[in-house]
Amino acid sequence: LLMPLRVVQKPAHRCIRALKAVQTEHVVPQVYTRRSSSAPVPRITSHYTICPRDKDPRWEGVEMERFADEADVVIVGGGPAGLSAAIRLKQLANQHEKELRVCVVEKASQIGAHTLSGACLEPSALNELIPDWKDRGAPLNTKVTEDRFAILTEKYRIPVPILPGLPMNNHGNYIVRLGHFVRWLGEQAEELGVELYPGYAASEDIFERGMELHAKVTVFGEGCHGHLAKQLYKHFNLREGCEPQTYAIGLKELWLIDEKKWRPGRVEHSVGWPLNRNTYGGSFLYHLNEGEPMVALGLVVGLDYTNPYLSPFREFQRWKHHPSVVPTLEGGSRIAYGARALNEGGFQSVPKLTFPGGALIGCSPGFMNVPKIKGTHTAMKSGMLAAEAIFSKLTDENLQSDTAGIHVPSYEESLKNSWVWKELRSVRNIRPSFHNYFGLYGGMVYTGIFYWILRGKEPWTLKHAGLDAAQLKPAKECTPIEYPKPDGKISFDLLSSVALSGTNHEHDQPPHLTLKDDSVPVAQNLAVYDGPEQRFCPAGVYEFVPLESGEGMRLQINAQNCVHCKTCDIKDPSQNINWVVPEGSGGPAYNGM
Repeated sequence: LLMPLRVVQKPAHRCIRALKAVQTEHVVPQVYTRRSSSAPVPRITSHYTICPRDKDPRWEGVEMERFADEADVVIVGGGPAGLSAAIRLKQLANQHEKELRVCVVEKASQIGAHTLSGACLEPSALNELIPDWKDRGAPLNTKVTEDRFAILTEKYRIPVPILPGLPMNNHGNYIVRLGHFVRWLGEQAEELGVELYPGYAASEDIFERGMELHAKVTVFGEGCHGHLAKQLYKHFNLREGCEPQTYAIGLKELWLIDEKKWRPGRVEHSVGWPLNRNTYGGSFLYHLNEGEPMVALGLVVGLDYTNPYLSPFREFQRWKHHPSVVPTLEGGSRIAYGARALNEGGFQSVPKLTFPGGALIGCSPGFMNVPKIKGTHTAMKSGMLAAEAIFSKLTDENLQSDTAGIHVPSYEESLKNSWVWKELRSVRNIRPSFHNYFGLYGGMVYTGIFYWILRGKEPWTLKHAGLDAAQLKPAKECTPIEYPKPDGKISFDLLSSVALSGTNHEHDQPPHLTLKDDSVPVAQNLAVYDGPEQRFCPAGVYEFVPLESGEGMRLQINAQNCVHCKTCDIKDPSQNINWVVPEGSGGPAYNGM
């Protein structure tokens, strides 16, 4: 079984350990119980972050000796940012006739298998990175031909014109299956000599020692709310001076529809129903041209919502029954499902990007343009800029480093002088403008006045509401939401949906969903918020079930269902859940999501 990598600091090097492990206990599902305030709570979490290795008998007799290997740059995460960084590094090395070993480690079993996005791709960064991408067969098969936007009420669709210059204008963009695009980027990287290691997860430590990769610089492109990035923020105080990151959850399905209803190149977005005016979010419906009548559709829900009874998954299923949506899907078949979190903090929430021995790129620090609902182009550009700064530093004949790992502050300087920073700054107030009495409608008015007219040049910067985890109201202050039963044709239940994600985790690995305190789920989350984790999770991982004695409830964690969206780590009101990487290759197996 492939186990996670470890990132550690060594003199003059940043070390990444790629290791294999054997674990014999059966650990799924996890169960957390609390019968009364005085009853002891059994320790169930077996992960090393909760159960230290020096006190864990499973570590007795483990051989600690490792094989070590050297690399110049190690990139954690084989997504658009990480692969763009790798490609740019090797382009520069080949151009200047320099030897440079670049390794990319990716936790998915295949490059692109954990990638999920809408996705409507703006090709600006791709044009810079690989100008001849068309000749190289990049899977950008669907150019946007039609742009539609609307406000939905429960029964009606109100069209809204997309004026030139507004963020939702998709002229010149492409509808893509991002997983396929990422796989293609991986192929371009390998052609240049980049070493790709799929099936290796980046963590803090593992069970059995294996190979060790030493690198002068480690680039972290883990994606949204990365496990290692969380640790780096704390260790290097990288979030000092910026606002807390705010997030959304995006849920997506792929459908094959009646060819008569297929409009390749059409892009549709909406706001409003089924969400109320004070819940940020919206939907997308994209018609792909992939040789068969396919559409990609989904719902994005801001994780700063306040009602603990809200279920993003069930809101998505309900949205599909809107009179403007259901005709497209009738007679069709659903072929894929998935979910992931996305950064929405934007300009105000970007942390420090560099530290001795490493740098943050892509969705790990968060460069998504929220009103555009696009982050791939900015993620790619950040990886390219990091690569250029790192290459310049590594090839400096007069290089002297005062720290154990090479520090590349010029990357952050370059990014703040690039079109990425200009773009993020221009839309910085759109997302926080929705925090007003009129919610959605107040935010739309603000966008129309201050963005369309002033292009974000207003002399103030609005603040976000704070941590998403702190926004939930107690259940007693909220009204339960009654969701319709799925019909099995347009809307579906949770478990049949997760089955379409290809998700799998080995049952003999330490559960990657850990609790800091086993008593909190029942004593706090269930008692105060009526157990919101059983609703905000899009994969049925968390459920509260009665004790056999009938004297209370217990939390059951079905870790094998996890699609790696990280929503639980973000939205848990007690901040008691700590998502850590599972075994390498574990998780969803998306095909072009």
